[in-house]
Amino acid sequence: MFKFLLLSCLSFTASANVVLVDGFVRAMPASVPNTAAYFVLQNHGPNLELVSVDVDFAKEAQLHTVIEENGVVKMRQVNSFSVPMHGELRLDESGEHVMLMGLKHQLPVGQNVELVLHFNDGSQLPISLKVSKQDMAKEGGHHHHHHHH
Repeated sequence: MFKFLLLSCLSFTASANVVLVDGFVRAMPASVPNTAAYFVLQNHGPNLELVSVDVDFAKEAQLHTVIEENGVVKMRQVNSFSVPMHGELRLDESGEHVMLMGLKHQLPVGQNVELVLHFNDGSQLPISLKVSKQDMAKEGGHHHHHHHH
């Protein structure tokens, strides 16, 4: 049992410096199979890369960025997002976000959903985000949901 506890503590060690500040998953009509997650992470430690996200309520979670090519705005999948040392990663509607594709069921407004963030050092950070029709700025400021692991 002790070895298991030690191993599970080690897998969270590096992300202990990463804190969820705010975030939500966009509520969509039942006919829409995809949605997106937006959140802000603060990093109180060394540089990290967010390399993947696991969810159980969608078939796939992809890291996406928004780019403009010849006056056309497009979404593009990327391999990672940088979480700078003593800085923050801000995923929002106008830029980088986590695309949640192939929803297995409609996500009810007000419900929380669980995501597991995976970093390039092997660490993980489980987070819980509320399903909302509004963006972070419209919710009346920051909600501080600190998850230390």
